[in-house]
Amino acid sequence: MALIAERNLTPHALAMVKQILNDSPIDPSLDRYCKNGDVDAMADASTWADDIRNLRPETAPWHFVDIPLGTSHGDMAQFCGLPESCLTWAITGQIATLRAQGIDPKKRADALRFLIHFVADLHQPLHTVTNNDQGGNCVPVAYFDALPQLRNSVTEIYAPNLHGIWDTNILERMTASKTPEQVAVELERSFRWKIARWQRSTADVNQWAWESHKIAQETVYRKLPVPIRAAPPQPIKSCADDNHIATRMLKLHEWLEQPYQNVATPVVQQQLAKAGTRLGLLLNQLWP
Repeated sequence: MALIAERNLTPHALAMVKQILNDSPIDPSLDRYCKNGDVDAMADASTWADDIRNLRPETAPWHFVDIPLGTSHGDMAQFCGLPESCLTWAITGQIATLRAQGIDPKKRADALRFLIHFVADLHQPLHTVTNNDQGGNCVPVAYFDALPQLRNSVTEIYAPNLHGIWDTNILERMTASKTPEQVAVELERSFRWKIARWQRSTADVNQWAWESHKIAQETVYRKLPVPIRAAPPQPIKSCADDNHIATRMLKLHEWLEQPYQNVATPVVQQQLAKAGTRLGLLLNQLWP
């Protein structure tokens, strides 16, 4: 996603991105999810927001916006779990920081890294939905030969789960043996006509969230082997809440194999292309 954005930046935007990231590099002692330190700086920045979640727990709610499954409209602010603390709010906040004058270079670099990551999160459908299940984290699934295993008996979290499958597994399976650069080039080629249209569109973060939410409803949940219906919304703190939701979902025996992969793959491809294009759009607006 970051590579697609980078390939579509104006010369000024590209120069600013490189300057900001290079002037305040990531702490080399930080434990990184992606261990390859030789990757492009913008691509390397794309996972940083996940890497620092334990060090900055206040940023955890910034990765999602909990729009209840079955919802089709509403004021986005009402879906923030805490006032001014959700994904759409975080994106607009990072943009404001990058626009501001006299900002500390480290804070500016952090804002850029957050923005890169959060635009990607916004296009992962399960970051824009909840069914009292933490965006699918409380929905245990089997994925091909991987059966769900209990990872934490207190929070009742299982892996694989629906959220993790859409975060990682579907993408890994569809891009096996390809480099990130190859994937970016292929996506740009496949979606070149749509990319041109997306580049001309208005940057509307809330509308993008609703778009992803619709995909979550119509594809992620509805195309499951056992379709999951919308539940009456209620706050939960773990997968043990809502009458042990993860245990209840486990009994559905969701088994995701090639038919579900075939449905999900074109959706993931388009969301990656769209996220990269839209990130580029935001950065080009910041630095024309």
